[in-house]
Amino acid sequence: MKKRVLGIVLLLVCMLLAACGKSASGGDGDKKQLVMGTSADYSPFEYIDTATSEDIIGFDVDIAKALGEKLGYEIVVKDMDFSGLITSLQSGKVDFVMAGMEPTPERSKNVDFTDSYFRSDILMVVAKDGDVQSFEDIKGKTVGVQIGSIQADKAKELQKEVDFQVETRDRVPDLVEELKSGRFDGVLMEEAVSKGYLKNNDSLKVISVPNNETIGASIAFQKDSEFTEKFNKELAVMKENGELDELVSKWFGGVE
Repeated sequence: MKKRVLGIVLLLVCMLLAACGKSASGGDGDKKQLVMGTSADYSPFEYIDTATSEDIIGFDVDIAKALGEKLGYEIVVKDMDFSGLITSLQSGKVDFVMAGMEPTPERSKNVDFTDSYFRSDILMVVAKDGDVQSFEDIKGKTVGVQIGSIQADKAKELQKEVDFQVETRDRVPDLVEELKSGRFDGVLMEEAVSKGYLKNNDSLKVISVPNNETIGASIAFQKDSEFTEKFNKELAVMKENGELDELVSKWFGGVE
C-alpha cells in the first residue's frame, strides 16, 4: 500500500515538473514567442508559395525572424486581412504588425511605428492593350485598391485631379483578377509588389501616377510598447552591417 501511494506521489511530482518546464520554455526550447500579424497576399513582402508549402514567407518574414533571433524570441506569423491588422494589434491578438505598412498620421494615432526599413513608390497596373495608357485615361473609369492600404488613401488624392470610381477588395490577388477580367480598369499598387504580377501576366503593364512617393514600410507595435525601441536598435544594426541589403537583394533583386 505504501509503495502504491509513493508511486502515485512520484508520478504527480513528475507531471508537475513537466508542466512547469513546458510553461517556462513556452513549449519551444527557451525562447519566448512574439506573434506577427500580416496579410499574406503581398508578394514579395509576405505570401504563401503553395507549390512548395503552406508556410508564410517573404521579405518581412525574414526581417522579423532575424530581429526575433537577435532579441531571443521565436516569431509566429499569423495571416489575416490587411484591414484588420491594426485592430488585432490594439486588442492584443498579435504582438506586432509587418505587412509593408506605412506609418500614416491616422495609423500613428493608434499604434507606434519603428523607423522605415524599405520604400517603394506607388504606380498603377493596367491592361497592356486596354483603354488606359496614361493616368489621364483613367477618367470616368474604375480603379481597385486594397481596403485600408496606403493606395486607398492615394486614390482619394488622385480623384482630386482626375474623376474616377474606386472599388476595394481585401486581398491584392483579388484586385488583379478583377483587372484581368475587365471589371477594373486599373489597380494602384506598390512598384515592388507589381513586378511579380507583371512577370506572371504578359497582358499587364504599369503606368505612373502623380505624387507617387511613399514614406516607406515600418513595423507597428502597440502604443508605448517596449519593443518599438528594441526593434529600432536592431534594425539600425541590420542597416549598418549589410544584413538588410542582403534581404533586399534576395527578395527584390537588388538594393534600392
